[in-house]
Amino acid sequence: MYLTPEQQEILSGSKGETMAKVMKTLVMYGEVFGADKMVPVTSKHNHLVTSFGLKALTPVYGLMEQLIEAGAVSQQTFSVDPRPLDKNVPANFLQNFVFNKFMYTKQDFYEEQLKKLGLMEEDAFSCACYLDQMGNKPQKGEILSWAESSAVVYANSVLGARCNRNSGIMDIMGSIAGFVPHFGLLTDEGRKASWVVEVKTTKKPEAQLLGSAIGMKVMEDVPYVTGMDKWLGTELDDAACAYLKDFGAATASNGAVGLYHIENLTPEAVELGKSLVKEDAKVYVIDDAELERVQREYPVIWKNPDAKPKLCFVGCPHMSLQQLKDWTDRVEQGLKESGRKKVAIPTVFTTAPAVRKEFEKTGDAERLAKTGVILSCICPLMYMNNPLCGPMPVITSSNKLRTYTTARYYKEDEILTYITKGGLDG
Repeated sequence: MYLTPEQQEILSGSKGETMAKVMKTLVMYGEVFGADKMVPVTSKHNHLVTSFGLKALTPVYGLMEQLIEAGAVSQQTFSVDPRPLDKNVPANFLQNFVFNKFMYTKQDFYEEQLKKLGLMEEDAFSCACYLDQMGNKPQKGEILSWAESSAVVYANSVLGARCNRNSGIMDIMGSIAGFVPHFGLLTDEGRKASWVVEVKTTKKPEAQLLGSAIGMKVMEDVPYVTGMDKWLGTELDDAACAYLKDFGAATASNGAVGLYHIENLTPEAVELGKSLVKEDAKVYVIDDAELERVQREYPVIWKNPDAKPKLCFVGCPHMSLQQLKDWTDRVEQGLKESGRKKVAIPTVFTTAPAVRKEFEKTGDAERLAKTGVILSCICPLMYMNNPLCGPMPVITSSNKLRTYTTARYYKEDEILTYITKGGLDG
């Protein structure tokens, strides 16, 4: 790998032993993937995936302390993934005991470390850091050092920034050094599509279900998706961006997609068209029957498959402001039709802290609260990692949450029926 004189000097110890180790880590990482050089990180802010003070992550806290003591802090301020705890989210005595005494015992300590390393502010905890209200929205062409998979795929695809699917801790290493290895999705060739996905459904496909189907088929490859302009249009408005947020999260979690192109919509697809498609690209046709097959084959890992759901999560990744407004309307209407005043199942909508503040300025927040829905900034995945929460029959419209936990996936209309009527049969 070629290193500039500046990079070579850092590797040789010009900025101290700790910075030399940071640079060595990045060089070794790049060499594994055949990187030809290091390139500067050009975004104003970074985003870290590791936000939770899990007791088992003791080595991470030691590493962070070494970085802090050596003054090897981030060259950027950064946001982080959501907090793992919220006292407003339903949990019984034993579940809370496990959360606070066995799992996230280092949360306050770790957050103090993050502040010393360059944490943006108190509202910086969200997996959807790119939402307008969060203040961490990269520009087209900017080089990032991120690890959160749903944020990486959104930044690459919808914003046209450039970032590889890095692992946790590698994200802050790149931010501290100011350089990342040049390979994969940072290169023009690495951003070309090796799959053409033809969407031929008779109605607008569910974002999380379509993303799941594509992710499981193409895995880590780049798909070029056609036929979606019929459903999404050709402008990246709020509705299209919210759809692609959820779609991308499913491709990244059900597969390992770090970049997708949507014909006539996403920046590089608009600019370069089908020149982005490799000559030997494979073709995957998705129709109504294929989506039905994909959902039908999801495993149900509840102890009792017929159990009544005890909790519902909507918002993984975090909901946008418009999604919160739309869901408020839908829940109100659903309750009105069923003759109920409150949701039939404890329900948690999750969103970014800055989005929640904006939402609370509107009358919609009071309307949502009256339905009994809890608004939180928690990470549902971290909640479900509790060994006493995992066995619970939890439902969700998130294919990411379904993939990583025992939660059971339902389409949005099915979720709405569950929470407003008490079940799919009403």
